[in-house]
Amino acid sequence: MKIAVNERMGVIKAGSVVGAGVVILLLAFGLAQTSEGLGARETMGVSAVGAGRPSVSSESGGVADAEANYTIRAIRYATVPKFPLEGLVMGAPKDDVIDIAMVFWVIQGGRHTILFDSGFHREKWFADFHITDFLAPDKGAEQAGIPAASVTDIIVSHAHWDHMGGIDLFPNATIWIQKQEYEYYTGAAWQPGGKHGGIDPEDAQELVRRNVRGQVRLVNGDDVEIFPGIRVYTGARHTFASQYVRIEGEPPYVLASDNCYLYENLKSHRASATFDPADEPGNIAAQQRMISLAGSAERVVPGHDPAQFERFPTRGRVAHIR
Repeated sequence: MKIAVNERMGVIKAGSVVGAGVVILLLAFGLAQTSEGLGARETMGVSAVGAGRPSVSSESGGVADAEANYTIRAIRYATVPKFPLEGLVMGAPKDDVIDIAMVFWVIQGGRHTILFDSGFHREKWFADFHITDFLAPDKGAEQAGIPAASVTDIIVSHAHWDHMGGIDLFPNATIWIQKQEYEYYTGAAWQPGGKHGGIDPEDAQELVRRNVRGQVRLVNGDDVEIFPGIRVYTGARHTFASQYVRIEGEPPYVLASDNCYLYENLKSHRASATFDPADEPGNIAAQQRMISLAGSAERVVPGHDPAQFERFPTRGRVAHIR
């Protein structure tokens, strides 16, 4: 399909036609999963995680583990140079630009090696965003001493191409995504009137394949503990049902992903790009909640700010947050 780059990061205006094969696959597997496949897997934790805020089963990586003292690292796998600041901080001066960091994060502890987001690797995005300094996410993980096959879990903040586009590089990982995010981007987003800007159809198909293989856990809503000491939160609405994560510890940290692009968003109390302009006040409120959850704005790590590699000890592409 034809695409045109919008000024906002991760928002692509799609052509009017999506390939029939994509639609058929998504309808056959995505929508069917919501009606019968998900119910069949409730005992596996696929649709029930967070319903009534239950504890996560030991199979899914939860209550059987003692709360871990997690390490947190950021891995910079690419750069987008001279990106318009107004696409990241709503209301910023039109002529300001920034070289943004393309990042995913590694959380380790309690027998788990968890990625928060997964980057991307498909060629079609390189020209659209003039990507530089690229290293495939699986190779970036190796620079942190993490073989791709050893990644146990991936928490997907949202379905945009540069955050969910690397899940296929980590074949053994279980994917954790909001239930509403999964259902929308494997179903209604591709119907007339749906919004799928910034969503790669190949990523949506891979997500469905992982679900069919039993490698997806759907998180049902806000303030849900998915691992001991790791909770996910909604409300920022960067996409249909984006989520961010709080990692307990001394001190706690919040990883915001694109729910808060830059430290400047926190400083100026301005929204990041949202699913709909009407969601901007909620995004600002969510940023304030992140600060409260972390205990300090200094412990909220934005999604694309290169300053995180200056604020935290960094070697090569890897910043050691905690």
